[in-house]
Amino acid sequence: MKIKPLADRVVVKAVDPEEKTKGGIFLPDTAKEKPQEGKITAVGPGKHSDTGQLIKPAVKTGDRVLYSKYGGTEVTVDGEEYLIIRENELLAILG
Repeated sequence: MKIKPLADRVVVKAVDPEEKTKGGIFLPDTAKEKPQEGKITAVGPGKHSDTGQLIKPAVKTGDRVLYSKYGGTEVTVDGEEYLIIRENELLAILG
């Protein structure tokens, strides 16, 4: 199944957090923080302004982004976990 977001929403696949720290300490699953970095897998067409003009998203499929820790809606499709989030909840594009 394919997810096609509506309006200014994007679908993000979270990047798995590191298994160990920079110092070499391995982290158990319970100690890992919720990821805030992901890769965009789908982008909606954009939102309409008050005048009816379509405002296209600033992000595209394949971009790596940072998003707010508790933003968006988590969904599972075909065993894969995704986050559907509004474009204005994205914090940055990683270059």
